[in-house]
Amino acid sequence: MPRENLNDLQAFVHVAREGSFTRAAAQLGVSQSALSHTLRALEQRLGVRLLTRTTRSVSTTEAGQRLLDTLSPRLAEIEEELTALAEYRDRPAGTIRISAAGHAAEHVVWPRLQRVLLDYPDLKVELTVDYGLSDIVAQRHDIGIRLGDQVAKDMIAVPISPPLRMCVVGTPAYFRHHVIPMHPQDLAAHNCINLRLPTHGGLMPWEFERDGEEINVRVSGQWTFNNSALMLRAALADGGLAWLPCDLARVAVDSGQLLSVLEDWCPDFDGYYAYYPSRRQASVALRIVLDALREAR
Repeated sequence: MPRENLNDLQAFVHVAREGSFTRAAAQLGVSQSALSHTLRALEQRLGVRLLTRTTRSVSTTEAGQRLLDTLSPRLAEIEEELTALAEYRDRPAGTIRISAAGHAAEHVVWPRLQRVLLDYPDLKVELTVDYGLSDIVAQRHDIGIRLGDQVAKDMIAVPISPPLRMCVVGTPAYFRHHVIPMHPQDLAAHNCINLRLPTHGGLMPWEFERDGEEINVRVSGQWTFNNSALMLRAALADGGLAWLPCDLARVAVDSGQLLSVLEDWCPDFDGYYAYYPSRRQASVALRIVLDALREAR
C-alpha cells in the first residue's frame, strides 16, 4: 500500500474504535464529511467493505475487524517509537495520556503535575477521568492510576499515595434530626448518598472493618452520583450521609461543616498506584511524570 495511505489507516482505526464518525472526527481534528469520504475511498481501494453504517451506529465488518486487530498494535508501536524520539531533544516533549478516577485525578494527579508542566513547556498531559477500570493499552493511555488491589499483575506499578482512609460524614443540621449511627448496620435508618460505578455493576457497598470483622452495607437514600465530588456537595447541602475519602472531606470536617461518624469502623485501603505496560520502555517524558506522581506520597 502507498506510504501516504498511513493516515487513512489511522482514520479507520479511530472510527472503528469509537463506533462513531462524529467522535473520531473530533479526535482527528477533521470534519465528519471529510472523514467519511476518506473511509469510503479506502474501502474502494481495498475492494472490501470495512464498516457497516446505520443512522445510529458504526461497526466493523468481519474484514474490518481483522484489519483493526492487525493495525492497532502496529500503529501503537509506531506512536511509541515516535514519542521515544523526544529523548534526543534538548527538552523533554510529547503527550502523556493518563486515566484515573475522579478523586485521584483531583487530589493526586492535578496538584503534582500542574507544577511540572510549568518547568517543561514542551510536555503535555491528557488526563481522562474514568471510573470503569478501562484497559489502558486498548484505550491508548500511557499511565493508569488505580488503588493497589485493582492493578493488573502484568503491569509495572509504583505507589503514589499513602493508604486511602474512608469516612462517613454528615452535617450538624442532619444529625439534629437523626440519631448518630454507632454500628454500620444502623445506616439502614439513614438517608445515605450512594455511588454508582460501572465496575461494580450497581451501587457501591460501603465497606467497614473492626477487630477483624468485615461488614459491607448496601445503603439507600435520595441521591445517587457517579463521582465522589458531587457526593461531598450533597452532604454539605444536608442531603444525607456520605462515605468518602477522608482527604476529600477533611477541610469540611476540620471547619465543622461536616461531622465524621463510625470512625472506629472505617478502614484504610491500599493507596493509589501509577502503572504502565511492562513491555513498554519508559521515555524521558514518562519518567518525569512518574517521578512527579511519586513525589511527597
